[in-house]
Amino acid sequence: MRPAEIKSVLNELQLVPTKGKGQSFLTDDDVARREVDFLGIEPGDTVLEVGPGLGVLTRFLVERAGKVITVELDRKLAAFVQDRFGAKVEMVRGDALEVELPSFDRFISNVPYSISSPLIFRLLEHEFKSAIIMVQKEFADRMVAAPDSDDYSRLTVSVYYRAKCERLEQVPRNRFWPEPEVDSTVLRLTPRPPPFHVHDEQFFFRLVERLFGQRRKKIGTVLKKSDFLRPEQLDGIPHLDDRVEALSPEQIGTLADIVWERKKGTSPR
Repeated sequence: MRPAEIKSVLNELQLVPTKGKGQSFLTDDDVARREVDFLGIEPGDTVLEVGPGLGVLTRFLVERAGKVITVELDRKLAAFVQDRFGAKVEMVRGDALEVELPSFDRFISNVPYSISSPLIFRLLEHEFKSAIIMVQKEFADRMVAAPDSDDYSRLTVSVYYRAKCERLEQVPRNRFWPEPEVDSTVLRLTPRPPPFHVHDEQFFFRLVERLFGQRRKKIGTVLKKSDFLRPEQLDGIPHLDDRVEALSPEQIGTLADIVWERKKGTSPR
C-alpha cells in the first residue's frame, strides 16, 4: 500500500501510528512479496503472522498457505484485517507475548520494534519449519553477531543454539510510513538440532542470562556473586578471568556443564 492509501485507511479507523509501539507500515509490496517467497510455504502449511497491521503480508499469505492465523493487539486493525480477508484468515485478538499461540508450521512478522526481543525468545520455544522476520538492522546485527563484538549478546547465543539464522535483505527506512529512524533487515530462522550438547538446557540458558546481564564483569566475579556455586567450588573452572563476550556459544556451553556438575556435586569433565 502506498503512503496515501495507508493514511486514508488509518484516518477512517481513527488511528495514529505511535513511535512508542514502533508502528511503521511497509509501503513496498515487492518487499512483502519477497518475504512470503522466502518463507517457503508448502501446500497445507499453517502460517502464523504476528502484527498483520493493514494486511500487506496477509494479502500474499492467503494465496499460498493452507491456513493463515494472525495475532493482532489493536482491535481496530484486527477488525480491518478480518473484514478485508474474511474466512481466509483466523484472527487471534490479543498480545502476541501473552496469548496462547496456536500450532503453526511457519511464522512471519514485520516485528513491532517494541517487542522484538521477547517475541523472538517466545518464538524459539515453539516447533516450526521456518520463520521470516523483519526487524531493526541493529537488532538483526545482534542476532547474527560474532563472539567478542559489541553486538554479541544473550540473544545471539539463544538463537544460535536453536536455529540457523540468515540475513536475507536490507530494507531502507523510506520503505515505511511513518518513516522510522533506522533501516530494517529481513531474516530467516530455520530450527535445527543444537550444534553442541549441554547437560541441562534450562540451566544453560539461566547462566547465559546471568553472565550477559553483567557482561562487563569477569566471569569469576559474576559466579562468586551468584547462587550457582560456593566460592571454594570455583577452583579450576576455566575462563574465570574472561568476560562472557569473549567466549563462543560452545565455550559457554562447556562452562555451563562444569558449573552444573559442580553444583550437582559430580566430577568436572
